[in-house]
Amino acid sequence: MLDNRLKKVAELVSGEGIACDVGTDHAYLAAELINSGKCSKVIASDVKEGPLDAARSTVEKYGIQDKVELVLSDGLDNVDLKGVTDIVIAGMGGETIAAIIERIEVGSEENENIQWILQPMTKPEILRKRLTELNLFITNEYVVEDGDKMYVIICAEYSSFDCKLTEAMSICGYFDENDETAGKYLKREAERLEKVAENLSKAGRKAEAQHYAALAEKAANGIGTEKISDLLVFLDERYPFAAQEKWDNSGYLVETSSDECSRILLSLDISDDAVNEANSKYADLIISHHPVIFEPRKKISCTDPVYKLIKYEIGAVCMHTNLDIAAGGTNGVILQKLTDKLELAGEPQPFEELGGGNTLGWIIELKESISGKNLAQLCKSIFGCEMVRTSHCADKSISRIAFCSGSGGSMLGLASEKCCDALITGDVKHDVWIDANNLGIAVLDCGHFHTENLVLRELRRVLEERFPRLDIEIAESSVDPCEYV
Repeated sequence: MLDNRLKKVAELVSGEGIACDVGTDHAYLAAELINSGKCSKVIASDVKEGPLDAARSTVEKYGIQDKVELVLSDGLDNVDLKGVTDIVIAGMGGETIAAIIERIEVGSEENENIQWILQPMTKPEILRKRLTELNLFITNEYVVEDGDKMYVIICAEYSSFDCKLTEAMSICGYFDENDETAGKYLKREAERLEKVAENLSKAGRKAEAQHYAALAEKAANGIGTEKISDLLVFLDERYPFAAQEKWDNSGYLVETSSDECSRILLSLDISDDAVNEANSKYADLIISHHPVIFEPRKKISCTDPVYKLIKYEIGAVCMHTNLDIAAGGTNGVILQKLTDKLELAGEPQPFEELGGGNTLGWIIELKESISGKNLAQLCKSIFGCEMVRTSHCADKSISRIAFCSGSGGSMLGLASEKCCDALITGDVKHDVWIDANNLGIAVLDCGHFHTENLVLRELRRVLEERFPRLDIEIAESSVDPCEYV
C-alpha cells in the first residue's frame, strides 16, 4: 500500500502516542500505522474535502473509523495536538511545510516534545534553515530512492539552543556519511549546483559563479577544514598587511587556541550581533573590514565583542586599509562596478598613489558625460543605499570622477587638484559640502557602510576560489547601522 517514501516515514514514527498526518490524501499512512499496531490513534488532516473523502474510504475499508480522526484543516490550524507525539508532513514543498510549522507555537509546553517527520518534495535547503530558526533541531536525515526519484526525509525536535544554518549547511544537510543513498543524492545536488555555476559564469557573474562552484564542492565532498595559518598567508599575499596605514590595526587580532577552521563569517564590522551570529552558525573565525580592536583598551567589559569572541573561542582577522588599497580590494570592487555601468575613455588613474602598486581610490574619465542626478541614481543602484547625499550638482555635467571608499571627504582638495568633476565617497562633513559647492564639484555621499560592505562578496569569491571546501558566509548581521526616518 505504501511506496518506499511513506514506508520510511512510517518506520520513523515513534509510536509513543498519537501520530498526526498533515495532508493525508488517501490516509494510506494512517491505515498502515494503525494496522501494523504501531499507533493506537492517528489524526489525518487535509485542507480539501476531496482528499478527506478519499481518506474516509480507506478508513472504512479497513474498519478503523474509531482509531483515525479525519480533520478538515489548513495545515495544523484545526488540529488538537494534545497527546500528539509525532507530526508527519510529507509530499509538500519545503516552503509550504515551513509555513505550516510557523503558524503554531513550536516551543510551547504542549508542543515541545513532538517529533517532526518531514518529507519535502522541493527546497529542502529552505526547510532546513527555517527549522533551525524555529528552534527545531534536525536529529536525523535520510534519502529514500524510488525508481529514478530520490526523496529527503528530515526528523526534527524542539531545542532551546540557538542554532542557525549557513547556506552550505542547509544544502549539505545532516545525513549519515556512510549512507550510500544519501551520498548519491548529494552527488546529484553537486551536479545541479555546478550547472548553476556554469550558467552564472556565462552571464559574466563571476563572484556568484565561484560561490555556486564552491557549494557544489561542499555538497560532493563535505565541508572541509583548513589551517588558519595557511589562510593568513594567503590573505597576506593578496592584501599585504604590511601595506596598511600607520594608524591602522589590521591583522589576526583575536586568536583561538586551535589553528584549524571550517566555517568563516565575513562582516564589515565585528558587532555584538555579528559575534552572536558567528556563534550560532558554529563559525571558527570572523573576517571583518573594520578592526575589532582599534584604540588601546584599559578594560574589556562583558558587553565588548572582544570578550564574546574569546568566550566563544572565535578568532578575528581584520583587514582594513590594506584591503582598501590593494588591487581588487574595496576600491577595486567599486571600480569594477562603475566600469560595468559606464563607458570609459581610457584607463583608470590612481586617485592617491601610495607606492608599491597600491592606490587609495581611482579616477575614471567617461566617454559621455552624465548629470549629477543620474550619477546619484546610479550610485544608489551600485551601492544598494537607501539615499545619496549630494552637493548642489543635480544638473552638473560630469565626465571625470574620483572615488574613495569609506570616509574620503578630506580628499576633496585632491579631487579638485586633479580636475575632477565629482567625488564619490561616504561620511562627508559639513565643511566639505560648503567647499564642494564653492569649488563647483559634485560630491556624492553614499554612506561609509555601503561604499565598503560590497567588498565582502569579492572577499568570499577569492577565498572560495582558493579554499572551496571552507564554509564561508557573509553575515546576515552586516547591515547598515543607521535607520532612515
